[in-house]
Amino acid sequence: MADVPGRALVPDRWLHLTMQGLGSTAEVSETAARAIADADAHHLAKIPPFDLALGLAIVTPEALLLTVDPAEPVHAARSAIRVAIADVWPKVPESADGFRPHVSVAYSSADGPARPAADALARVTTYPATARIAAAELIILNRDRQMYEWETAAHVPLG
Repeated sequence: MADVPGRALVPDRWLHLTMQGLGSTAEVSETAARAIADADAHHLAKIPPFDLALGLAIVTPEALLLTVDPAEPVHAARSAIRVAIADVWPKVPESADGFRPHVSVAYSSADGPARPAADALARVTTYPATARIAAAELIILNRDRQMYEWETAAHVPLG
């Protein structure tokens, strides 16, 4: 994918599986974020660590996504996070519906056809990558340099 025009690869350090947003740092106090992280610790302790296969790539107008399998433990972890937020706030941001677990590996950096990216993916013959998911992180996110970057505010282990 490095040679495909109009796609910016995500460096390994910034690979992630987005779970649930809270809001901007202007909207979410440090006290609320800490309370949610503490509630997350309680609820995520009930979810054992799990392994994912990152495989089938999907080209969208905005990004190149890797699907995750199995998706069920990801949905269970997200549900636990949403329950933790509801423990602290009367309303959980973002809809519970429509969540599709994925890992973005490249973002569109220019307008252009998707065909070169799809053709490059068609030549991939490797087996899916695997990842062990053992924690969730509450992060302070920005996208100032055409990719998501963050600092970790809280690290919450599973199990």
